[in-house]
Amino acid sequence: MKITVTGKNLSVTPALKETAEKKLKKLDRYFREDTPVNVVLSVDGYRQTCEVTIPFARVTLRGEAMTQDMYASIDEVLEILEGQIRRHRTRLSKRLRPEQPEIVAWPEEEEEPAAPKIVRTKRFAIKPMMTEEAVLQMQLLGHDFFVYLNAQTDEVNVVYLRKDGNYGLIEPTFDEDDE
Repeated sequence: MKITVTGKNLSVTPALKETAEKKLKKLDRYFREDTPVNVVLSVDGYRQTCEVTIPFARVTLRGEAMTQDMYASIDEVLEILEGQIRRHRTRLSKRLRPEQPEIVAWPEEEEEPAAPKIVRTKRFAIKPMMTEEAVLQMQLLGHDFFVYLNAQTDEVNVVYLRKDGNYGLIEPTFDEDDE
């Protein structure tokens, strides 16, 4: 793996970089040598966040952990990524081409966890509205996200509450290359 460590609102010390690389090297057994691993360490007040992104074979593994200690955040994000690899190993292996395996070894698993299933379906009338109105609707409902028809673009969009307290907007695009 090719690990790149960067800092946001933080200067990455050699010790911090070495720790992040050492911990993430534990994932070496799952990936090829040339698989890129992007690590972003950031500080916002008392929150110290470690974000790791591993793009490969049209799939992206991503883990984020936020604690009051950067070293603890690094440990947590490693556990998150290992859990994702274990949970999605079958789905990931089906997407990978046999002639170019991206993941070289799968973790051994004692017991296959029950696959999550859809237990409830909701239907609702979707009406055109502005993004600000969608945020207000989301707040009134007390939800973390809200699906709506954008009155300006006539496209289905999603607004969501981010961990930092701000809002995010998802505007789907239909890429011809993903077919």
